[in-house]
Amino acid sequence: MRLATSDDGPEVAEMVRARCDWLEQNGLESWRDAIDDLAAQCDNPAGDVWVLADDERGVVGQVVVQDQGPPWGWTDAERAEAALYLSGSITDPSLRERKLGTVMSWWVVDRAAQLGVPWVRRHCHFAGVARYNETQGFAVVREEQRTHARLYIMARRAERLDLSSWFGSGVRSGTL
Repeated sequence: MRLATSDDGPEVAEMVRARCDWLEQNGLESWRDAIDDLAAQCDNPAGDVWVLADDERGVVGQVVVQDQGPPWGWTDAERAEAALYLSGSITDPSLRERKLGTVMSWWVVDRAAQLGVPWVRRHCHFAGVARYNETQGFAVVREEQRTHARLYIMARRAERLDLSSWFGSGVRSGTL
C-alpha cells in the first residue's frame, strides 16, 4: 500500500473500467460515468487516496482513507470519537481470489491501530456489500434511509493485524 500519485491515474482508470465491466456483467450498478473522476482522485493533495500495487500487475486497488467521515449516519458522540473513515474501495476483479478488498480494509484497521485511532468506519449501499464487509470484521451499527438509498453504517475497532501473508514475510503493515 502506498499513497496514490498522479502517475497512477491511467492504471486506476483501467482497473475501474474492468470493475465496471464485471459489475455490469453481473447485473449490478456501475461507476462507468465516474471513471475519470475516480482516476483523478490519485492527484489528491489531501494525501488520503491509497493504492494497492502489485509488482507484476501494477495498481490493483484504490481506497480513500480519511480522518473524518460524512456528517450523516453517526451520532454526535460517535462523530466526537477519533476514527479513520474508509470509502471508495475499488479492486481489480480479475484478482478476486486474492481478496484485495479485504487486504485493503485490514491494512486500514492495522494502520488505525498504529496511529492510535480506535475505530475504522465505513458505509455501503447494498446488503450484499455489508455482508462482505462483515467478513472483514466490520459490524452494522445501524441502517439509515437516505433520500434515494439505504445505507449500512459500519464500524470495526482498530487492532494490529499480521498482514505478512499479503505483503511479504516479516512485514506487519504500514506504508509499503
